[in-house]
Amino acid sequence: MKKIASLLLALFLLPSAFAFAKGEFDYIIIKGPGITGEINVTNPALTADFFAFADFSKGAINEPIDPGEGYQVVRVYVVDNKAQAFDQLHYYPYTGYVYYDGLAEGSSEYDGKWFAADVDANEPFRSALNQRARLSWVTLGVLTALIIVFAIAYYRKPKS
Repeated sequence: MKKIASLLLALFLLPSAFAFAKGEFDYIIIKGPGITGEINVTNPALTADFFAFADFSKGAINEPIDPGEGYQVVRVYVVDNKAQAFDQLHYYPYTGYVYYDGLAEGSSEYDGKWFAADVDANEPFRSALNQRARLSWVTLGVLTALIIVFAIAYYRKPKS
């Protein structure tokens, strides 16, 4: 009876597992060098496919001697208005590597292995980093302008 119950449960959960495995994440969270805090990215080039960063089915590669600067990427689904991490990887855009940390809950045959990065991920990834950098400079520029305006107003104020 236990075997039948287990089989029924597996058949019930199988369609949702396939939906998760094919990708279509709601967003990714990026942390790493030059980023204060984290960046949430919804670009479909990085979220629409499980293999967006590397085609894991092509097999693992040997660990690189020096992969360079890497970024932590957490892929996230939103289920019932609650964010749920699906998996985590480290992406090395400047040298073309991906280290797959693994699933957030569970394990897979890809966990703890190195892969060649998909070159198509490089441009949208760097674009997300550049967009964040531009937004940071805009904020700094606005803050600087406000300080200058207040300083000018303060010093032009009539002395009593």
